[in-house]
Amino acid sequence: MAYSQGKIAVITGAGSGIGRALALQLNGEGCELFLSDINTDALNETIAMLRRKEIPVDGQMLDVASKEGVHSWAERIGNIKGHVDIVVNNAGVALMATVEESDYADQEWLMGINFWGVVYGTQAFLPLLRNSSQGHLINVSSVFGLIGVPTQSAYNAAKFAVRGYTEALRQEMAGTNVHVCCVHPGGIKTNIARVARGGDQSLTPEERGREFERLAKTTPEVAAQKIIGAIEKRKKRLLIGLDAIVISAMSRLFPVNYTRFILALGNTEMLGKK
Repeated sequence: MAYSQGKIAVITGAGSGIGRALALQLNGEGCELFLSDINTDALNETIAMLRRKEIPVDGQMLDVASKEGVHSWAERIGNIKGHVDIVVNNAGVALMATVEESDYADQEWLMGINFWGVVYGTQAFLPLLRNSSQGHLINVSSVFGLIGVPTQSAYNAAKFAVRGYTEALRQEMAGTNVHVCCVHPGGIKTNIARVARGGDQSLTPEERGREFERLAKTTPEVAAQKIIGAIEKRKKRLLIGLDAIVISAMSRLFPVNYTRFILALGNTEMLGKK
């Protein structure tokens, strides 16, 4: 029997990428799902793809940057179920711009989703995880939460913040029923580059997506499988992909000069995007 069978999972950003892959795999294991995404059509596509129609699933259009929206969603789930067993704060967006050319509005947009969305999802659902016999909180950072690279200052800031926030929370939850894990994916073949702000404006979203997929090394399905394994094994930190493992090692061995090694892996604008 799969570990997640009979459990209740909450996933943000479930309309594509890792979020969709997690939903499909957890549904296949018999896990009840509460899914959200800001794109209703994409979310409905995910729900339509679920193989086990007898397993309960609920979809919610949600902007994770809305504190009121996230807390209202958690309150509704709490009123229905009383607890949840797994929460994956996965929703994320990308922005490519140098610090000098960065627009405040774009940076606030990214931080609202990539950092505050994680904070809201954590604090809104933590009481419901505490009501579980064994709760699991999974916050998705990035390899860009381990290293800084040009044109990714806002994304770096958000993902470093998620890392620090999650690692502090993990220590606070030590000895409780809540397991906390910070996930650092490397390049994952998702739609994030297609909907990113900034970058080379001469490229269409489809061209950005194709370039990103050429460089990304890991599929969402593999990433989801790794995350589910981390839940079962109560891992505190998860690196996804060989590129993530190499980047993590380089950042520890060469904390200042890692950039010369990282550049050998490829276009840094395209690494670390789930």
